[in-house]
Amino acid sequence: MSDDVEPGTVRLRLDLSYDGRDFSGWAKQAGGRRTVQGEIEDALRTVTRSSRTYELTVAGRTDAGVHARGQVAHVDLPGEVWAEHREKLLKRLAGRLSRDVRIWRVAPAPDGFDARFSAIWRRYAYRVSDDPGGVDPLLRRHVLWHDWPLDVDAMNAAAGRLVGEHDFAAYCKKREGATTIRTLQRFSWERDAAGVITATVRADAFCHNMVRSLVGALLFVGDGHRPVEWPAKVLAAGVRDSAVHVVRPHGLTLEEVGYPADELLAARNLEARNKRSLPVAGSAGGGGGCC
Repeated sequence: MSDDVEPGTVRLRLDLSYDGRDFSGWAKQAGGRRTVQGEIEDALRTVTRSSRTYELTVAGRTDAGVHARGQVAHVDLPGEVWAEHREKLLKRLAGRLSRDVRIWRVAPAPDGFDARFSAIWRRYAYRVSDDPGGVDPLLRRHVLWHDWPLDVDAMNAAAGRLVGEHDFAAYCKKREGATTIRTLQRFSWERDAAGVITATVRADAFCHNMVRSLVGALLFVGDGHRPVEWPAKVLAAGVRDSAVHVVRPHGLTLEEVGYPADELLAARNLEARNKRSLPVAGSAGGGGGCC
């Protein structure tokens, strides 16, 4: 299990951010595609002058084109490697990494910490503009243009009906053996002074395409193509609906990952590894997830 730290090694927590535009997602892939994980692991191997690659575990695996402001990962380093490089590791990584990925903090993690399974929530933001003129050119890599006027009140009314523990199969890309039961803790929309509309989506974990599918459904409500009740009816049906569009990834950013108090980390790891069911078991399984 990834939360078992081998003797003689030190588990480090990494806090990082990246612009996902030129990455093929977080996870390493065959074929030489550029990924966030691959970039950081290569840099870590280089700056520590190691012959082996130290593998990262991440809180939330993001898809190609998705950004992160508050991503968290962990890596286990041999004690002697950490002792040798700890004072200068952050600065050396900054010099080695490309400018679209930054590590802001590297520090020993508390006992029982696992970046993925210790997390109790992930918070994403999806940004949309319905300005008839389009998106501000300075924001175009992070804001989706929707070419119909959006009713934020209607979107909030529909979003509120989706909050809680549900089987989100209708809004997820199914993966063999994986549960689609999640607890959606917050789903709200707000328009700022510049007219940009931000969806805040927070859950204990997310399944594949869940955030972008939820946003796609709510945009149809906001522009009047579907009634307020429609997203909840799709959820209740429990099957993938072809009418739910997965919106483009560039509007999505992982903003923050939440963890319990240090003394609760180990218990959370075990809890998160349990496969969930509805409605009786109510165990808090899941882990990582994607967007």
